[in-house]
Amino acid sequence: MITPVNDIIRGNSLDILKKIKSNHVDLGITSPPYNKGEKQKGWLVKNVLYDAATDKKSEVAYQQEQIAVLNELYRITKEGGSLFYNHKIRWEKGKLLHPYEWISKTKWGVRQEIIWDRMIAANIRGWRFWQVDERIFWLQKPIANNLIGEELSSKHALLTSIWRLPPERSNPHPAPFPIELPTRVIASILDEKDGIVIDPYCGSGTTLVAAKLLNKKFIGIDVSAEYIELAKKRLENSPSERKTIQEELQKHFVTKTFKQRKENGEYTGKFKNGGLNSIAYPEVENSKQLKIPTLFESPAKYKKIKSKKRKVIKEKKLTVRRSV
Repeated sequence: MITPVNDIIRGNSLDILKKIKSNHVDLGITSPPYNKGEKQKGWLVKNVLYDAATDKKSEVAYQQEQIAVLNELYRITKEGGSLFYNHKIRWEKGKLLHPYEWISKTKWGVRQEIIWDRMIAANIRGWRFWQVDERIFWLQKPIANNLIGEELSSKHALLTSIWRLPPERSNPHPAPFPIELPTRVIASILDEKDGIVIDPYCGSGTTLVAAKLLNKKFIGIDVSAEYIELAKKRLENSPSERKTIQEELQKHFVTKTFKQRKENGEYTGKFKNGGLNSIAYPEVENSKQLKIPTLFESPAKYKKIKSKKRKVIKEKKLTVRRSV
């Protein structure tokens, strides 16, 4: 059995995974080909054609292959480890095909289903509303049958289960996800801990670059020599993507946890009539247009708010909405 680290291996994902030692990786992030038949397209986006791989299989064969890949990923993941599996809901001749159909047949436990709001998608037809969302399944390998798992740090848990991230557009790979996506996963799950991150369909290396810039080890697998070469070049030039990584990390912050505020007898989130409790914050009574900064405003942007109504409550008190 092999124990690769900081390497990209060329080959069929399932074949390579079978060669990797059990309990070797801490985290997986991947997005396999969606088996869209190499024909679906729209006026915004061309049909997806991969180098050295086909996206046109029978649905039965495709799902069986995905189950096998997911189970191998389960085997090589350490107990307590996670896999973030990106896929989408598809339709074939009017029949809905949901990824949970085959995920539920694997060894993984589903900890959460995250909505990735791409804000744009290829297919625009009148059969249904414009589908701009995809799914990210947070799958978990439990420790001693503990299906709840370890709690996220507050600064990560405050991010919602709807991730509004546009796809990467300056990438020659036909279906890349943005580097913010694996950055969010790695930062939230591994935080400051060491770990090995694997992407068995690594494509242009987005997951690998994020792992490297976050000081984690990585393993990439892809069948295409062209994409592997692209991934290697991105890894060499990874410092050029550091700014995007930092912008994502700025969204992961909290000034004081719920537990700390409760212990100190401070405001713990009670609301009245859809706003801040007027007993705790009497200043709010005369400021009905008060707008609290959103969870996704960075600390830098947060401090630049100039509206008089937003200054009614001191910056120190405003931050409680960002605390858990």
